Amino acid sequence: MAASMTEHAGTIVPDLSRRFGGEGFIPQTTADGIPTLWVPSQAIVAAVRYLRLEIDRPYALLFDLTAVDERVRQHRDGLPVSAYTVVYHLISLERNADVRLKVALPESGPVLPSITSVCPAANWYEREVWDMFGIRFDGHPNLRRIIMPPTWQGHPLRKDHPARATEMEPFSLPDDVQQHEQEALRFVPEEWGMQRQSADTDFLFLNLGPNHPSVHGVFRVALQLDGEEIVDAVPDIGYHHRGAEKMGERQSWHSYIPYTDRVDYLGGSMNNLPYVMAVEKLAGIEVPERARVIRVMISEFYRIASHLLFYGTFAQDVGQMSPIFYMFIDREKVFEIIESFTGARMHSSFFRIGGVAMDLPEGWDRLIREFIAYFPKRLAEYDKAVMANKLIQRRTRGIGAYTTAEAIDWSVTGAGIRATGLAWDYRKARPYSGYENFEFDIPTGANGDCYDRCAVRVEEMRQSLRIIEQCVNHMPSGPYKAEHPLTTPPPKERTMHDIETLIQHFLSVSWGPVIPPGEACVTIEATKGLNGYYLTSDGGTMSYRTRIRTPSFPHLQMIPLMSRGLMIADLIAILASIDFVMADVDR
Repeated sequence: MAASMTEHAGTIVPDLSRRFGGEGFIPQTTADGIPTLWVPSQAIVAAVRYLRLEIDRPYALLFDLTAVDERVRQHRDGLPVSAYTVVYHLISLERNADVRLKVALPESGPVLPSITSVCPAANWYEREVWDMFGIRFDGHPNLRRIIMPPTWQGHPLRKDHPARATEMEPFSLPDDVQQHEQEALRFVPEEWGMQRQSADTDFLFLNLGPNHPSVHGVFRVALQLDGEEIVDAVPDIGYHHRGAEKMGERQSWHSYIPYTDRVDYLGGSMNNLPYVMAVEKLAGIEVPERARVIRVMISEFYRIASHLLFYGTFAQDVGQMSPIFYMFIDREKVFEIIESFTGARMHSSFFRIGGVAMDLPEGWDRLIREFIAYFPKRLAEYDKAVMANKLIQRRTRGIGAYTTAEAIDWSVTGAGIRATGLAWDYRKARPYSGYENFEFDIPTGANGDCYDRCAVRVEEMRQSLRIIEQCVNHMPSGPYKAEHPLTTPPPKERTMHDIETLIQHFLSVSWGPVIPPGEACVTIEATKGLNGYYLTSDGGTMSYRTRIRTPSFPHLQMIPLMSRGLMIADLIAILASIDFVMADVDR
């Protein structure tokens, strides 16, 4: 990976500068080594078009599009003057390389041209930046709030917006405001990008939600129907928004770890991994081998736990009740194993900056070996009950299908893109935490439909079991946490030797470490796709900007494409096959 990134940094950045004249194109060095280039606002659409559509082996996947409020940042030496910065992160799967483009914007009236004409997945990302930062995108097809309620005042990720309710005025709702709130709830099809009924049409508009459609989380799908055929299906998200990124700016580097568990709440400590790895990259912390293997083992257990819940609810959503009860039994077995050496089940928050919370207990491998012997037989039974079931096959084959090119256009990752036949897994392409030392295969599908998305995840559980067995058989000895002054909590051995060391330990635990200024993005192959944390440090005890790139957010954006022309019952199968949780979408 390092060689690939180095080669890439020496080619694409100068290439962009030459292609567009060079003036205003300023390279930046970052802690993560991703080639980063500041681009003039008027050139951003052409630059993205060039990277996505015009070059050989293009940077076709828009991994992320976000922004930073720079107005109170102290450490900006050598960077362009910018009140707000919009950040575009693109990935080339063929080159196995990234590029990051940045655009500097003024404080007054920040505006950028929309890139939706050259990158469909940018639609929701630009709406989110407008919602959170108040940055407008000219030419966007439907620039309105996406996370916050339509009547919300202000832009929450600006630095001058309160981070706590105690910083705000007491809530009141005068009569005129109540009327305004009620009016905002009125359904206007045009505002959702739908066609208005005319003399030649006879559409029916139907709300699916905002309850738990198919028990995947609180959100709403506004359906436009011609009889029972779906003309359009527009998701409405934001009901689970808890300000996870804003919280990252008020918590110490260490105390924010438990918040990460609750993003993809089915992924548990796997959510800790990209966050702590990003902090470690900023701080220059080298994690011991034993800690890396423990992290891999726990992450793969959480992958199995998440996939089991997906598998059961997938079968349930298309009409099969029994499997979910059996799969919940197996999921409990996984949680028993996790609890035996972390002390918690779903949200163990077990990873730490520099390693893990504690070493494995005596006899830690017994329950794991029993599970390794037990689980393959259960998966075989589930194959007969679910995957070989003719009703399941008729309900899911050919439904919600898309191609590899469409998946890349809409920023689909994980099992969703592997179901189209592309064998691309971040653990193989960009090994992290020692994944290069493990033998496992990349399951793929062929049709990119609901059935293949399920089949890929089923096989992924078998591959996770292979990885876990290798962890058990080859668990290295050594420390479970790095001996580094910025690890958290810091080593405690010498705290009672002298008062200075005790004070230092107390400050490091209560305030957290002081992380050097810089920025770094670290990504992992999470349960639902690529999950990345893009952290900006201003040389303090808290993150200046915490960006959480989740897989579920772009995946839901594909619902209209996947469901048009199908029936309402097919939409339920599509929702089941995406494998999302709304906390992962809304953050």
